Amino acid sequence: QVQLVESGGGLVQPGGSLRLSCAASEFTLTYYAISWFRQAPGKEREGVSCINTSGGRTNYADSVKGRFTISRDSTKNTVYLQMNSLKPEDTAVYYCAARRSDYCSGYKRYNYWGQGTQVTVSS
Repeated sequence: QVQLVESGGGLVQPGGSLRLSCAASEFTLTYYAISWFRQAPGKEREGVSCINTSGGRTNYADSVKGRFTISRDSTKNTVYLQMNSLKPEDTAVYYCAARRSDYCSGYKRYNYWGQGTQVTVSS
């Protein structure tokens, strides 16, 4: 069964860091653009970051630029989201999604989704 599994979420104080991982089972992520989305209670799902198949092209939401870094490790079949200088407004469930394309897109165009991992930023 094709699965994406996120890990690395948790509770962190403002200014702290977390690294989220998105691992795939039953398929290789090599041919997929991977995005991270997040959804806070009462809010719409929003795109956070995306990386293309080679890792040579990335993009970020304005709200996380300079604080978050997306990367991929093909040897581990995993994509990471390094989150630094976390703020309370980063609190949300974070999802990774895979799209069989070299290009990122809106969330409706992704083939596979993980179950989500909770990130809570609070003192």
